[in-house]
Amino acid sequence: MTTATGKPTLVDEVHEAIYQALIDGQLEPGSKLKLSEIAGRFGVSAAVVREALSRLTEQGLVQSNPQRGFLVTPLSVDDLLDLTRTRVLIETLALRESIRHGDLAWEGRVLATHHTLERTPILDGEHASAAWVEAHRTFHHCILNGSGVRRLSDIARGLRDCSELYQFWSYQRSRDPSRDIMAEHREIAERTLARDEDGAAAALTQHIERTTALLVACLNRTGPSAADGQAV
Repeated sequence: MTTATGKPTLVDEVHEAIYQALIDGQLEPGSKLKLSEIAGRFGVSAAVVREALSRLTEQGLVQSNPQRGFLVTPLSVDDLLDLTRTRVLIETLALRESIRHGDLAWEGRVLATHHTLERTPILDGEHASAAWVEAHRTFHHCILNGSGVRRLSDIARGLRDCSELYQFWSYQRSRDPSRDIMAEHREIAERTLARDEDGAAAALTQHIERTTALLVACLNRTGPSAADGQAV
């Protein structure tokens, strides 16, 4: 929570730093988050870290276990499929509402964020570039927040945040040389700006589900535990 003056609190700052580390793939899925180490790194109390991690638990990026404490949410096939189904339902609804109610300023933001995304290299060596990951995140958030329905936008954003854990690891572990990600985003943007609800929703659904299919195949290759829905 921010202060009455709108300035971020220590909890806000620690939450944001850990959040960025999580969705940027700096912390391995299933790894333990030690309160003392994080508190020492930021020069804050364990209580501040605990509150920040509790917020991340509510977002689905961190899990709290009575025996193990806090840990980065593990990747699993069952969870990914459940998340994907929920995202398709919520994100396509948010996109349709944005297309119906988004104003010219929103259209301009969609155009600008897609322009940035299309002109940002995806890879930096063997890994997804930080600039592309950020541009990708910004574009998807933008197309979903034009409706003016704040709670719907917040829910859609929260689901996308949860998916970032999977998306980062999909960039590293599973690639389809025949996939044209730029063309997928271009179609989503064009149909969105054309106010084509059905076409935009279908393009977004295909985009989400294709990423999921690639990562499911990768998780299943890692062994029976992934196929059974256990942490990998």
